[in-house]
Amino acid sequence: MSGSHTAALSQVATVEAPALAAKVRADARRATMKALGSSLLTFALTIVTVLVLWQGTLSLFGVSAYVGKGPADVWTFLVSAPDAAANRAQLFGQLGETLGDAAIGFVAGLVVALLVAMLFQLSNGAEQALMPLAMLLRSVPLVAMAPVIILIFQRSFVTVAVIGGIVVLFPALVNIVFGLRSSSPLMNDVIAVYGGSAWTALRKVALPNALPSLLAAVRISVPGAITGALLAEWLAVGGGIGGSVGAYQAQAQFSALWTAVVLVTAAALVIYNIVAVVESIVLARMGMADRS
Repeated sequence: MSGSHTAALSQVATVEAPALAAKVRADARRATMKALGSSLLTFALTIVTVLVLWQGTLSLFGVSAYVGKGPADVWTFLVSAPDAAANRAQLFGQLGETLGDAAIGFVAGLVVALLVAMLFQLSNGAEQALMPLAMLLRSVPLVAMAPVIILIFQRSFVTVAVIGGIVVLFPALVNIVFGLRSSSPLMNDVIAVYGGSAWTALRKVALPNALPSLLAAVRISVPGAITGALLAEWLAVGGGIGGSVGAYQAQAQFSALWTAVVLVTAAALVIYNIVAVVESIVLARMGMADRS
């Protein structure tokens, strides 16, 4: 009788296992589509809000049409003006240079933030020694630090990495440290009981648990990296959008000035929302969406 009962349970489990797996996959797909739809809706609302505020501000404050350019003016400058092709080539070339500089600062700042956060997790002494330095980098204006950075690294690739990395570093560091420290103490105790080291606990528990915070750090670092690139171009290396807006203003090329600002802002919004969509999908697939 016992053997017959066991066989029956085995048959039930065999039948239910595929159904359960299918349900899990269906739930994951629904969560993914919901996250994707929410992110795309947020992006569309952001674009509409920016356009309304932009045109509304120009109208509300009565900005001269010679100086203040609206969405229609930017569209004309880029698309329908006689020299629109030359305008696009010039401005998109500058935008590409700025995004390249932003990528340098993004990678530099995020990698340093992750390594420092892991070091803090492994050593309280390292945190006590290095956190004041991070706070210093956060509190001192980059305009004041730029001459020193230029003297040390010259007007080079490294200067872009340092200035952009400083802008990215602190927000990313705070997020990643928070994520690493939100791991379950019970899981850390299990690692310790079985003789695991602090490095094992970091790899097996803290880092996987910190995924939502790490993805959030990546997302918030995108606009910071672009800001850092603009600062580096303006203060140090020249080129790109940051190095050109001053010349556009001095030469009263207001259409080019507004279009440059619009392009870099649009690029920041698009990249930010792409990262947000990827973040939402990844967390939804892993069942961690409620922790983001």
